[in-house]
Amino acid sequence: MQFIYSLLGIISIIALLYLISFNRKAVSFKLIAKALVVQLIIALVLVRIPLGQKVVSVVSDGVTNVINCGQAGLNFVFGSLADHGAPTGFIFAIQTLGNIVFLSALVSLLYYIGVLGFVVKWIGKGVGKLMKTSEVESFVAVANMFLGQTDSPILVSKYLKRMTDSEVMVVLVSGMGSMSVSILGGYIALGIPMQYLLIASTMVPIGSILVAKVLLPQTEAFQEIEDVKMDNKGKNANVIDAIAEGASTGAQMAFSIGASLIAFVGLVALANMILGVFGLKLEQIFSYVFAPFGFLMGFEGKNILLEGNLLGSKLILNEFVAFQHLGQIIKSLDYRTALVATISLCGFANLSSLGICVSGIAVLCPEKRGVLARLVFRAMLGGIAVSMLSAMLVGIVTLF
Repeated sequence: MQFIYSLLGIISIIALLYLISFNRKAVSFKLIAKALVVQLIIALVLVRIPLGQKVVSVVSDGVTNVINCGQAGLNFVFGSLADHGAPTGFIFAIQTLGNIVFLSALVSLLYYIGVLGFVVKWIGKGVGKLMKTSEVESFVAVANMFLGQTDSPILVSKYLKRMTDSEVMVVLVSGMGSMSVSILGGYIALGIPMQYLLIASTMVPIGSILVAKVLLPQTEAFQEIEDVKMDNKGKNANVIDAIAEGASTGAQMAFSIGASLIAFVGLVALANMILGVFGLKLEQIFSYVFAPFGFLMGFEGKNILLEGNLLGSKLILNEFVAFQHLGQIIKSLDYRTALVATISLCGFANLSSLGICVSGIAVLCPEKRGVLARLVFRAMLGGIAVSMLSAMLVGIVTLF
């Protein structure tokens, strides 16, 4: 029955996307079928094939070891406050958010010296040929496996003004449905396994193109660019400048996340205080409103309400609030539930991201501000769909 429910869930998500499409008549069901098959194969390789499992494990260990190197910087600056085993205990702002500074600097370095650009270019070319999409939109979709929703468009910023509305939708959806490498350390510190996060990231490019092309099919002829040249250097004068800027950006990101969590967690407490008069909690409301999606992921019993609560927290608040809750209980969940729930929460798609996405990309291409503002809300819903489709497909694979 779990297989049937998950299959019904995939059909339901596609149907909902079709209903809110800007041009239902132009939706290509051939593209939908192709993308779903490719996603299913990716999930099968990563979750069920021994070689794929080994690759995920090795990469996960490698990335985790790299992320842990940031601990040296935290220990130097904060001393025992950076050690969760010290008498001071766990300090979220330092031990979870602090490592974002190191990872942001590292990503900026890899960005500047062209390592990320090289990977994005060749994977992007393959994705473009497979899905019949332009190189520019394919590159951005792939870049969102590593970069944030406003960082990846920088790689192709000089081509943004030539992009069609459908291509812009791919940029928005892939940004909303993805995670930045810079904040993976934060999720891991909350107790989320790196393997699960890597599987989710790998499924972003194809999933984003699928969702974006349903929401806004490609009806205009896109401008084919023979050799897309990505901007790796940006405004940085040299490697040291790139690292310094990355660290500064990471500090701003950590502060912004911390500030948002203070506000959101406090507002949740306020809402619960008010709802307590009626014997309710915000978590209970989320659980029941979003429970149908938990059911359609093949969850059973109390896990249906758990998934509803997590999805509601992610959409209305942000993914950190949801991951914090999941991290506290993930060890008590079975493998399938933990994996599917994690993947369903991955991505920046929430209400607070709407303004960030429009303003961040509009800076690179002011001419597209109107287009971005018109598309962004449905793109946010699309970002949620990317994560949920990935979760449902992985959920099906785990059953065999």
